Order: sequence, then structure tokens, then C-alpha cells
Amino acid sequence: MRQVDHFIVGGGGGSAARKHSIWNPSTGEIQAEVALGDAAVLQRAVDAAKKVQPEWAATNPQKRARVMFEFKRLVEAEKQALAELLASEHGKVVEDAHGDIQRGLEVIEYACGIPQALKGEYTPGAGPGIDVYSMRVPIGIGAGITPFNFPAMIPMWMFGMALAAGNAFILKPSERDPSVPVRLAELMLQAGAPEGVLQVVQGDKEMVDAILDHPDIAGVSFVGSSDIAHYVYKRGIAAGKRVQAMGGAKNHGIVMPDADLDQVVNDLAGAAFGSAGERCMALPVVVPVGEDTAERLKEKLIPAIHALRVGVSNDKDAHYGPVVTPEHKARVEQWITTAEQEGGEIVIDGRGFTLQGHEKGFFIGPTLIDHVTPQMTSYQEEIFGPVLQIVRATDFEHALRLPSEHQYGNGVAIFTRNGHAAREFAARVNVGMVGINVPIPVPVAYHSFGGWKRSGFGDTDQYGMEGLRFWTRVKKVTQRWPDGGGDGSNAFVIPTMG
Repeated sequence: MRQVDHFIVGGGGGSAARKHSIWNPSTGEIQAEVALGDAAVLQRAVDAAKKVQPEWAATNPQKRARVMFEFKRLVEAEKQALAELLASEHGKVVEDAHGDIQRGLEVIEYACGIPQALKGEYTPGAGPGIDVYSMRVPIGIGAGITPFNFPAMIPMWMFGMALAAGNAFILKPSERDPSVPVRLAELMLQAGAPEGVLQVVQGDKEMVDAILDHPDIAGVSFVGSSDIAHYVYKRGIAAGKRVQAMGGAKNHGIVMPDADLDQVVNDLAGAAFGSAGERCMALPVVVPVGEDTAERLKEKLIPAIHALRVGVSNDKDAHYGPVVTPEHKARVEQWITTAEQEGGEIVIDGRGFTLQGHEKGFFIGPTLIDHVTPQMTSYQEEIFGPVLQIVRATDFEHALRLPSEHQYGNGVAIFTRNGHAAREFAARVNVGMVGINVPIPVPVAYHSFGGWKRSGFGDTDQYGMEGLRFWTRVKKVTQRWPDGGGDGSNAFVIPTMG
């Protein structure tokens, strides 16, 4: 059986005492095992990072950028193989896996401009003979703890900016699909990064806790569920680290009466069911405004959902594939049952779905649930599967309150032809990322990604200039060059602008 190990200086961890099975979600069979590391493995990685990081930080930013350029080229050259490997472990279809890689590469591309982004500020003559300037310096060693649903994109979001800024980086990917992160680290070494600058440690909660507690790791970036994000944030800051922790989501799509319903249905099909709904920026709740809008939307949604093709990850005609593990399949199906018990109308039921020839695969059919209310736990919590809930709103104000008052505040979308309504919604909704006729409003690489409320802990977003701010500290220098004159009478006076 294929073995996945750590990617650290000096080789992997050898014969691990604990291992985790890696499924092939399409077949329902175990295809590989990954070694689960401990604090001793992490220490080896930290020791190697400490040795190489000062030299990497002292490297000309332009030379670091050239490594990023070469890494981007190598990933693009190997993109098809990476997408197939990613799809085989996650379950998303290969075309979707290409998107996973591409959105990560866009952040790498942004990091190629690091010399411009790293420039500091300078003020000559801030005081009598005094100049003040600032510089951004790396924090030292950073760590990333990434989820199963984007095993290429989210690691690149993190290590792209961290490495370009001059840090060493230790990545702890999900144990469910760890192969692509290891390959990315191999390609970074091939691109010219010094050995030890980017390392991968495998593990579960034991490794996470070791990372959060390690005194030499200065910053931790996390993406995952909200409960764990909150735990990571609290434990990390208690250990004196800077932490950004992105949590779960329950993104709403508001459909105004004037919206182009054909376009809305097409957008919803992709946003709700793409990647089997295993996206933190999926659109699992649609909110039609007014009963007439709700009925017209429902009438169009039903045939569109029935037309979706569920298939194995390498099926070129499939719209989406299986979910990641049998446990996750059971969890999603239980949420559908819960919604039914709470009074939701199961319009299309994806429970018990099987794919001919792949009966053991972790497939869930697309599910549509109507008449969902904010009082239902299935509405309050993240389902993270191919399930679309309809919550009917009486008017615009009601629709605005639903995402604004929800515990999660990751993303939201409004579909309308009315510019005033869109503008008002964007200004007032209490959510971090807003789409206007855009179902999945993930900002481009030169902006930043981050949700509000329980969708994001910490005050700094992912990638863009926000990412750079997280992975660097600002050093402020106040300088004076005496000319040898004067009597020294101002030696004990604080420099001022006077």
C-alpha cells in the first residue's frame, strides 16, 4: 500500500506508530496510509527551519520572487497530474481540482511581486535632523494547518505569502488528502528554495497542539470548522503567537423578484452542489424574496437539480463526485434527516444514492429542502454537503436580516437587476465577503479572503496585502546623524516634530 510520509529535512519519520487511512472516495476503498507525527517530528522540522530561515530572509526579495516564478512554472507543467492526484483523494472531479490548484497559483503569482509589496515608508526631516523609516521583516517560522476541502489552494494561500516575505514555513495538511501538499513542497525545493524553508508534517490533533505550543513558531494560519478554529485561536494566542483562524460558513444567496432566474438557477447548481458542497464558500441557502419568487425559483430548480450528474472523480461528464469519507457521508445524510424531522420539506432527497459500478463510493445525491426556518438546527449549522435549503423571505429587510443575524459571516450573494438594492445590501449586510450576481465571491489574489463572526478569528485576512501583514512585522527606525556640533543639551529630550 502506498505510504505518505512527512517532507522534512533528513527524511520522513520512519516507521510511524500511528497511521491514518486515505480513502479513494469514488470506490470506497483505502488507497494509501499517512504517517501521523508527534512533537518529536515537529521539532526536527523546526530545527531545520531555524537553520535556514535567517539566510532566506537575508536573500534579495527579487531572488525570492524568482523562486516563486519557477515554482509557478513547475506547478503549471504538472497541473494535470496534480489535479488527478488531488481528485483521487478528495473526491472532487478533476476539472474542479484544476480550479483548486489555479486559485492557489494566483496567490503565488501575486507573491512574485513581493519586492514591490515589501517596500517600507520613509520620512526625511521628521524632526530636527531626524529621519524616520519603517521596514517589513519576516516573523521567522510560520505554520499552516489546512483543511481537506482545498488541499492545493489553501496551502498555497498561506505559504506563498509567508515564503515570499522571507519566512520558513511548516505545513500540516489534512490527513484525509495529504499527497498534493507533499508534492507542492517537493516542487518548491525543485524551484530553488533552500531545503528546510518549506516542510510538511503529517498528523492529527496531537500535531496541531504541538504546533500551537511550540515556542519557535511565531505565527499560525488555520482554515477549518469554527469550533476548531476558535480552539486554535485561543490556544495559539495563549502561547504568544499571532493566529489567523478561518472557520465555517452558511452562505446565503438572496434572490430578488427582479432577478434573472435562469441565471440564478445555473449559478445555484454550481455554487450549492459543486465539489459536493464541500466548500466554505458554497451557497447552501437560497433566500427568495416573496412567495411568487419562491415558487418560480423552485419550479426552475427542480429540473435543473435532477439534471445534475453525479460521478466518480475522473468522470469528465460529472458535475460533482463523492464526499471525502464514509463518516462525512453519514454526517451529511443525518443532517438531511434532521431537517426533515424539524419540519423541512424534502423536495429532492439525495439519501441512499448509489452509483452503478461504484456502490461502495461515498456518494450523496443532490438534495433540495424547502420551507426551512432560522429556528432549525439544520439551518443554524454547516452541513458541508450537496444540500440546498430554501428559506423564504417576505421582503428585502427580512432577507437582509437572515445572513446578518446568522452565527457565520463568511460569504453572501444577492441576485438582482436593481442597482440600489444591491448597493444597499452590500453596505448593510453583516458578512465579510459579498457577491452581487456572483454566487461564490472569493476575492482575487490581490485583495484578501476572510469572513466575519464565527467564520473568522483574528483581525487579519488571507493573502493579498493582508496576508503580507500577517507574515511580517513592521520595524520602525528613527535616526539622526550628528555633525559633531552642539552641546548635547537635547540628549534627554524626546524627539518631536517641533
